[in-house]
Amino acid sequence: MARMRNRRMDGKTVVIVGASSGIGRGAALRLGQLGANVVAFARRGDVLDDLVAEIQAVGGAAVGVAGDISSASDIARLAETAVQSFGRIDVWVNDVGVGSVGSFWAIPLPEHVRVAEVNFIGFLHGAHAAVRLFLQQGRGTLINLASVESEVPLAFHSSYAATKAAVLSLTHTLHQELRLAGRSKDIKVCAILPWAIDTPWWAHAGNHSGHAPRMLGMEGPDHVVDAIVTACVRPRLLRAVGWKAKGARIAHRLTPRLAVRLSAEIARLEMRRGMPTPDTAGALHHPIAAGASVEGGVRERMRREDERAREDSARTPATR
Repeated sequence: MARMRNRRMDGKTVVIVGASSGIGRGAALRLGQLGANVVAFARRGDVLDDLVAEIQAVGGAAVGVAGDISSASDIARLAETAVQSFGRIDVWVNDVGVGSVGSFWAIPLPEHVRVAEVNFIGFLHGAHAAVRLFLQQGRGTLINLASVESEVPLAFHSSYAATKAAVLSLTHTLHQELRLAGRSKDIKVCAILPWAIDTPWWAHAGNHSGHAPRMLGMEGPDHVVDAIVTACVRPRLLRAVGWKAKGARIAHRLTPRLAVRLSAEIARLEMRRGMPTPDTAGALHHPIAAGASVEGGVRERMRREDERAREDSARTPATR
């Protein structure tokens, strides 16, 4: 399988928006190893320099472009740099995602607005640049990282869930417009829908819940990276990643009210189990140095929290 993907990706140019950490970084590294020309975009230029060096160290080709997805001019510069560097763009991956955790009314309005600017307006910028270029080239693939929350929203993730629903709707409408224009055979649009993933997203998110954010059944990023690589080779309109995401979608179709209510209860219980933390805007408005890896260490932190809770429970005398 790896050899087949290598033959298919060798010399292909892939733009990854949101490549400094998490799933985007993992995809950039994997695609570089598979022979793709990687154009990595994020706010932290120094982190991109390290990523480019890491890809080049294993024989891959890569360039980094520092900028903000919410800036149309930065995205235009990204597309121009990719074409100047490698001649064309074969795949464009919109992978940026920010959020602010807590009750809707507890989160400052500027943080909700910023989430919308990045997660939806930014995706519009990327999609618009990519699809217009693909129409000129005659072919290409746009991959949008959506979420299971695109269909099954979680309490305390209000603006994040809303923007991910918008990303899924955008993906559907782009697919239909390309079909109506007779271009859907050669220009593909895809949405990836993962469950909660252990990446630095949780440390970068704004947080006004009073507790460290966490989620039941959190998974590692590798299988989402695999899904992005597979979509580069075999694009499909929707790709739910893992049995939890697939199960949540099925439950939402069969019993939508129950599925949403259950997800809200899970979110409430999980939030209470996190360690106490002060309010923060995280990396919403300005990038922070912490969290430049693929994994975020959230599952390990959750294990420590759960162990501490069990120890506290064991020390507390039973009452009659």
